[in-house]
Amino acid sequence: MNFRDLEYLIALEELKHFRKAADRCFVSQPTLSGQIKKLEEELNVQLMERSSRKVIFTPAGLDIVAKAKTILLEAKSLKEIAKSHNEPMRGTLHIGLIPTVAPYLLPLIVPVMKEAFPDLELYLHENQTQTLIKQLEEGELDCLMLALMPDMEQFNQLVLYDEPLELALSDKHAWSNQRQISLQELSGEHVLMLADGHCLRDQALGFCFAAGAIEDNSFKATSLETLRHMISAENGVTLLPQLAIPLNRNQAGVKYIPFEPPVPSRQIVLLSRNNSARQACFDKLAEVINRAVQKRLDEYT
Repeated sequence: MNFRDLEYLIALEELKHFRKAADRCFVSQPTLSGQIKKLEEELNVQLMERSSRKVIFTPAGLDIVAKAKTILLEAKSLKEIAKSHNEPMRGTLHIGLIPTVAPYLLPLIVPVMKEAFPDLELYLHENQTQTLIKQLEEGELDCLMLALMPDMEQFNQLVLYDEPLELALSDKHAWSNQRQISLQELSGEHVLMLADGHCLRDQALGFCFAAGAIEDNSFKATSLETLRHMISAENGVTLLPQLAIPLNRNQAGVKYIPFEPPVPSRQIVLLSRNNSARQACFDKLAEVINRAVQKRLDEYT
């Protein structure tokens, strides 16, 4: 038995298909099938039921897959420990980001990260929060940059920045010439929101409901850019994070109005596993990112 056999087994359990699992592992289907059969013989247990149409794992197989994931994660951790002690800012780093952060944060931080850490090879992955959390737990990603939510206490958290939310509305809206607005003025207003699965939706809903606003259920956007286009077409109002808006707060038929204190905001953090051996790397990343982003946020005042 070796680590590669365990990788074959995990891929097969996740994909439930020999050819797809072989493709993921960059081997031929006969090679993968043969190694799985050898693993069953070595362990003296049936790992799965095979048919021409699907693969069904036995209870023993599922238990072994779960343990295999832990073993591979620990093996990766051993390599990370050695690397972190010798050269914490070298090697590859897989970072997950949510869609309401990635397009607006990355242009600010990637150039400064490459300049500060030229030997760090970055791999960036965009997905929704729950998917990223699962990938972090399973060791597919090294860290995440996302909005802090209440159910993230089990992870190590480094605050990157606090980001205000602003009101986005059509430049033809009655409020479009206001310099600031109170959140309470949204009472009774219909507010457009992102679709389920976006953490910004939950955060914005919390602020809006507290102010007495009403969610417009006739449309749920899949991205901030879709929301922006709906607003420009005079289809209501919404809340957008500050980095997603232009510095002059005026763009293609949309105006952005800051809120009066207390200002609704979200906290963006760098999330990592508590036992990660790359904490020294994350600490340095957080420092560089905080400086770069705070410089931009100060330009909005």
